[in-house]
Amino acid sequence: MPQNAAGARHDVRFLLTMARALHTAGTTAQRLEDSLDLLARGLGLRNSQFFSTPTSIMCAFGELEEQDTHLLRLAPAGPNIGKLSRLDRVVSDLLDGVITTSEALVRVEAIEREAPPYGAITTILAFGLGSAGIARFLGGGVVEIAVGGMLGVLTGVLEAAAERRRSLERVYEPIAAFSAAFIATSISALLGPYAPSTAILAGIVVLLPGLVLTNAVRELAERHLASGTARLAGATMILLGLIFGVALGDRTATALFGTVREVAPAALPLWTIPIALVAAGISFVVVLKAEPKDTWWIVGACAVSYLLASTSVRVTGPELGLFMAALFDGVAAAMWGRWRNRPQIVVLVPATLMLVPGSVGFRSLSSLLERDTIDGVQTAFAMVLAATAISAGLLVATSISDRRRRVRGSGSGRIRTDEFRAVSVPPA
Repeated sequence: MPQNAAGARHDVRFLLTMARALHTAGTTAQRLEDSLDLLARGLGLRNSQFFSTPTSIMCAFGELEEQDTHLLRLAPAGPNIGKLSRLDRVVSDLLDGVITTSEALVRVEAIEREAPPYGAITTILAFGLGSAGIARFLGGGVVEIAVGGMLGVLTGVLEAAAERRRSLERVYEPIAAFSAAFIATSISALLGPYAPSTAILAGIVVLLPGLVLTNAVRELAERHLASGTARLAGATMILLGLIFGVALGDRTATALFGTVREVAPAALPLWTIPIALVAAGISFVVVLKAEPKDTWWIVGACAVSYLLASTSVRVTGPELGLFMAALFDGVAAAMWGRWRNRPQIVVLVPATLMLVPGSVGFRSLSSLLERDTIDGVQTAFAMVLAATAISAGLLVATSISDRRRRVRGSGSGRIRTDEFRAVSVPPA
């Protein structure tokens, strides 16, 4: 137990700061609560409760009748792999007794103040590189890859502008979707037919909430209903905004330049797949704000996940194939984390991004918008099944590889680092 009230207040401040840092770095609700609970017990704050949603954290300390409750209002955030890795190192040093709580607090606050690891130009180029790679996975030819890459750069420019203007941030996705659809359709009308739908989807793929949807299904499966429902609603609203933007952009270009004809993309040789995998992996390093030293681990994780998923889906079907791929990704990431003494999220989030069904949800809502109800409902059901299969695979992988143990009472109030590492950084 803390030796005095001042020490307890300092520990509470550290936990609140860590909660805020983990939330803004993209930790899922259940994992965040598990992490804070384990830290609190390690610091001797036994009567602590935590409740996390995508937009807030509530933390309560003390006996029920004397409880102090704190509310942190936060914005939803995507995964920041580099920040989560540095937070993990802080906690490891703290629980190993290398640093004190005061020193840990200083380091966490410094991590929160860090500038983005990559500049605006690098991030914009990464958007374009990733979109070009994804266009190849979607079956695009040379034209679709080139246009998709250009639209990805445009999406990156709009995101950079949205980070500087709060008013633009709230309508960023529909504007990006409108711009991508308008440009892609206009190019088809003015320069010749190709497959603009493939280029559009590749250009805005980074905006598709496939990872959010997968996390929502996983949180619902973990009985974290508040956070899972909120995430699911958020993912749906993002998809609706993207579909509206694409529809408006396509109809505007059609009204100005006439109806366009979509042709099948020209097939590319198989040796272009490895190039696309490298391009997508490098893009994920920048978009996920990972540390540069992890670049080739992330590229390798993306390649293994894609090849495993494509093979297993062909052999066993989409649902079982995605489940097996997610299960392998989860177990392999846990083994990698123990081998390298690193958080598994470094390789697991990029690997999971190669599986998530964001494009399926986009096509589902597009079909509904075109009043093709039967196809839209069928595709939406396929999206839900895909997200459920991925979430189930990750949950089973966690149950197989989780090494958490109960915190045994001790006078030091400290616990082993590997017990924290098992829960501090989530698979997705």
